Amino acid sequence: MSPRTHKSVTVRVPAKVNVQLAVGAARADGFHDLANVFLAVSLYDEVTVTPAETLTVTCSGPDADQVPLDRTNLAARAAEILAARNGRSDAVHLHIAKNIPVAGGMAGGSADGAGALLACDALWGLGTPRAQLLEICAELGSDVPFSLVGGAALGTGRGELLTPVEAGTFHWVFAVADGGLSTPAVFREFDRLAEGRSIPVPQAAPALLTALASGDADALAATLANDLQPAALSLRPQLAATLEAGTSAGALATLVSGSGPTTAFLVRDPESALKVAAALEASGTCRTTRTATSPAPGATVLPS
Repeated sequence: MSPRTHKSVTVRVPAKVNVQLAVGAARADGFHDLANVFLAVSLYDEVTVTPAETLTVTCSGPDADQVPLDRTNLAARAAEILAARNGRSDAVHLHIAKNIPVAGGMAGGSADGAGALLACDALWGLGTPRAQLLEICAELGSDVPFSLVGGAALGTGRGELLTPVEAGTFHWVFAVADGGLSTPAVFREFDRLAEGRSIPVPQAAPALLTALASGDADALAATLANDLQPAALSLRPQLAATLEAGTSAGALATLVSGSGPTTAFLVRDPESALKVAAALEASGTCRTTRTATSPAPGATVLPS
């Protein structure tokens, strides 16, 4: 066996929260135009890629039993696409160490796709240009490009066209719900609730971008917005109790993260985060909580 057979590459990749998610009307292709202000947060999955006889996926960590281990997994699809573009075998073992909530509106699956793409590129020594990696990310899904880039960005189109934005440091608590929510189902509910209404073209709010750049938590709290929140609450009404528990505990602002059902709570500092997290867990309205800061770096190859 060559030394290369034993080589592995591990990539750490962050979760995200949408501090603004403005949703336009459904397009002819079924997608929606978005103005999606992403923040990467310090909750991470790690994807380790090792040469193997065939493409396989394994997963460990919270809710690992909910992660698909076949070729529908975005990590597997990333390996397939990158291998096909380079005329090589996709025979690798992908192991996902899961810490991002599953089907929770925090782009955990997208993170794994971006992580696998970067890890396979490094393992195979391809040196794929960043622009081409982002093209593959967009092919994999709307949130995958941001998982690669991290930091803070405005996503337009269906969310895949990224413009970096400035962001100070913010502190968050995330409440993890029982079970997941299907993103397509939430968008369908958005369409149902919007029927007969005129939907404006989505645009990033200038006041929100100013608040982000300033690092002013009170200013950001006043501008957080998620157009998918009514749809998520319609499908999962009990999330309202979680949001109320966070408000009562002193969170500066609350919102459903992306398509949910994870809920996000903006707080002033680490001490407030611990207090709000404890109150949320004591309230019985969520399964568990996580604390995190933003912005966080995008997909990163870890030292071997």
